[in-house]
Amino acid sequence: MKFISYLKRAAFLAAAVLAFHAQPVVAADQEYSFKVHNKTEVKIKQVLVSEDKKTWGKFDIGTGIGAGKTVKLVWDKSTNTENCKQWVKAVYADESESTPAKFDFCEEDLEIEFEE
Repeated sequence: MKFISYLKRAAFLAAAVLAFHAQPVVAADQEYSFKVHNKTEVKIKQVLVSEDKKTWGKFDIGTGIGAGKTVKLVWDKSTNTENCKQWVKAVYADESESTPAKFDFCEEDLEIEFEE
């Protein structure tokens, strides 16, 4: 009886170790997303992000985000090692830009509103 109990504990421990070591692989593949709500009267043609406000990367937003529209944007998995807190700004169809604002993109259900 003691031997069977020992085997059950060993099997449980082995399963726990495997589950623990598998977890980082899942976390590395996590999809980070956020919503952008355009509360202006002008179409957004670019959404730009930056860790340092010097070098800006852009999201593929297709033909843009129309006035009053909300879209979900997904970070490319290659950015998963970047800082969660980044600056974001919009470039509008009339070539004006919003003021950069800092957001925590690891926050669940993050929604960014661009207003006039």
